[in-house]
Amino acid sequence: QVQVVESGGGSVQAGGSLRLSCAASGSIFNINTMGWYRQAPGKQRELVAIIYSGGATNYGDSVKGRFTISKDYAKNAVYLQMNSLKPEDTAVYNCNAVIVTTARVTLSSWGQGTQVTVSS
Repeated sequence: QVQVVESGGGSVQAGGSLRLSCAASGSIFNINTMGWYRQAPGKQRELVAIIYSGGATNYGDSVKGRFTISKDYAKNAVYLQMNSLKPEDTAVYNCNAVIVTTARVTLSSWGQGTQVTVSS
């Protein structure tokens, strides 16, 4: 019914930048939130950044001031600009979208994940 697809991961040296993209598609009536989460080996999944339908945003403490989330409403897409990357940002990043379908069913949909590796 709905799909969430990420792109843009990769490897970068500390201090560098990466931009992740995520697009939702399918039987979408409305998108309540789109956000990025990450999970490093041996650690729990954590919130990186989230953007609400009205445009409000929220960030995890460890990325505030370095990462910026933005949304293209026309494309049902969200972007994560990551600057001043640190080795501790290394993780699998997953996009999540809370979507109201055309059948008025609310779904939480996850992308397949994209690896971000930051070397020192």
